[in-house]
Amino acid sequence: MPANAENPTAPPSDDGWRHDAASLAAAGRMLLALATQPGVMFGLKDAADGRYLVVSDSLAAFYGRSVDDLVGHSDIELLDPTLGAAMRAADQTALAHGRQLASEHRFDWRGQRHDWEVLRVVTELDGRRVLAALWRDLGPQRVREAQLQAAIEQIEQHQQATQQLRREFDDELMRDGATGLATRGHFEDQVRREVDLSTREHREFAMVLVEIDPDNDRMAALGARAHDLVLEAMGRLLRGNTRAMDASCRLQQRRFAVLLSGVGLATAHARMEGLRRQCATQIVVLDGEDLRFSVSMGVASFPHTAHTQAELLAACEGALAEASKRGGNTVALAGIRFDPA
Repeated sequence: MPANAENPTAPPSDDGWRHDAASLAAAGRMLLALATQPGVMFGLKDAADGRYLVVSDSLAAFYGRSVDDLVGHSDIELLDPTLGAAMRAADQTALAHGRQLASEHRFDWRGQRHDWEVLRVVTELDGRRVLAALWRDLGPQRVREAQLQAAIEQIEQHQQATQQLRREFDDELMRDGATGLATRGHFEDQVRREVDLSTREHREFAMVLVEIDPDNDRMAALGARAHDLVLEAMGRLLRGNTRAMDASCRLQQRRFAVLLSGVGLATAHARMEGLRRQCATQIVVLDGEDLRFSVSMGVASFPHTAHTQAELLAACEGALAEASKRGGNTVALAGIRFDPA
């Protein structure tokens, strides 16, 4: 590029620039065509001094100048010193690399934050070493990425909410509405698992049948409202007297079942005796009136009083019948089986 004879560092004369523009136009046509795409800028610089030889309209608009104002000037002259020096340093890195180099630049310019990806290509034109730079605005891509991330997070939140609703729905299906206890089907599944575990590990567990004793005259007169309150109280007491590994359910209108994992007959009896006393002292209030109820219980254990799930239930029913025969408000134990040697 011809230089001003009086000032070698000055921009080329108009005639010199026109001559250079004619020789470089064909080589820059393809890159200039790319630079017409939205968010893309192009500049061709002299490798020796970093002065622009060819610029796109988009690059000129970015600088806030005309194309003629940019040609013949360097970034150091056009930008603030810090940013201009950073651009020149990036150019020098590409020139040292020798071929092409891609990098990202984030900086504030004219009151806005900019995020660019720059591809710098080193080549020769008419014996002159030049540096072509193709700038691509990453702002829209970052916006799309942020929008996509936000959408993904919303989908994940929706999925988590859906899974939570499904868990709550499944939990409701496995629980009795009146007492909050497990349904019979869910309870029987747990008993089957406990039988399998106890058989494999040679450990015992206990099962209890609990039945609300017949209503007294006052309770019978109050009818369904009183009965519902008793069921609620029974559910609370059973939940409060069982561990996480235990299970309790409502089998019938007034009958309940309790599974005590890893518990022998004596321990099960002691725990159920405590529950019986709580039921007998529990006060249910209806319309300002204190109501009371009691329960009968039959306790059996696996494998000491039964060897199968069916036998275990039969043993509990036999013990419950014995408790009822004694007048209710009683805990009865199933007899221990002694098999012949």
